Amino acid sequence: MDKQTEITNVLTEKDVPDEGRRNMMKMAGAGMVALGVASLTTSKAFAQSPIKLSDEWDKKFAKSDMVDHKKVTFKNRYGITLAADLYQPKNASGKLPAIVVGGPFGAVKEQSSGLYAQTMAERGFVTLAFDPSYTGESDGEPRNIASPDINTEDFSAAVDCIGMQGNVDRERIGMIGICGWGGMALNAVAVDKRVKAVVASTMYDMTRVMSKGYNDSVTLEQRTQGLEQLSQQRWEDAGKAAPAYQAPYNVLKGGEPQFMVDYHDYYMTPRGYHPRAVNSGNAWSQTTPLSFMNMPLLTYISEISPRPVLFIHGEKAHSLYMGKTAYENAAEPKEMMIIPGASHVDLYDQVDVIPFDKLTSFFKQHLA
Repeated sequence: MDKQTEITNVLTEKDVPDEGRRNMMKMAGAGMVALGVASLTTSKAFAQSPIKLSDEWDKKFAKSDMVDHKKVTFKNRYGITLAADLYQPKNASGKLPAIVVGGPFGAVKEQSSGLYAQTMAERGFVTLAFDPSYTGESDGEPRNIASPDINTEDFSAAVDCIGMQGNVDRERIGMIGICGWGGMALNAVAVDKRVKAVVASTMYDMTRVMSKGYNDSVTLEQRTQGLEQLSQQRWEDAGKAAPAYQAPYNVLKGGEPQFMVDYHDYYMTPRGYHPRAVNSGNAWSQTTPLSFMNMPLLTYISEISPRPVLFIHGEKAHSLYMGKTAYENAAEPKEMMIIPGASHVDLYDQVDVIPFDKLTSFFKQHLA
């Protein structure tokens, strides 16, 4: 593995058409950049009754006959009830290592995080894939709101839950964060010393991309204009006693950059579409970016050490630069695995691309 692999064709602002630049953040794993606030059309919020769990297997992957599955709920420190899927290897005995899985940003546990969780359960781990606060089957009103603080806490609350399972060894708990939840997972592990090893797969730093745009291309003037618009939007929301929402995500109009086409091909087709996912034609609230634009998420990433970090990214992922920066700022022990030819979205569900053997060996070594 070459930890120093360099990719020179990372997407820059000039590569994105004007329409794509205005809307670049209204898609999976991104949210909304300051410059993109110009598109403030309101769409209907996705209605969701609190904690009404579906009884059907509505995942975007086949159910494994090697794993026992059940739905569970638990509360975070803020009193929000989260819904999750608990996967356990069949016929296992004794105390087992465990892994909490979250992400991508704007997805639900029936998509990528559930696939990772079930696959790792097949390999001997008790796993938990959860819906973050305000999304999916989890509680929280209004719907489809994100927060760097609350969503970081969601990870630690998931650790609470999995550690309460009778067959879990609390001294052998790991974490996987996918896409925007990769950054959240790293942030959680920096402060939650119960987690012994962490993987960030195809990660985004959501606070960086929302405050600075892709490849840090947003100027101070553009950032200020975006914050002015978001601040005025608060008056509108206050007057209506309800948040306005962005336009539906991942609906293509033509001329979008390839990574947005990739998101559409996952979230808006049978491959990955799920009606509860923010990214599947729903949307975050217009003011969701505010807290992200004012909070550097990975300030204390070096404090994960001496616990190990594994970064996994696609060679052709538009988000690779964020993974490289996080890798550079993390302290040893750390490792970066770059998958040749892989895009950002390939690591969501392509089981021949996701390095599950590497994930297994990493956690078996560090959760021994």
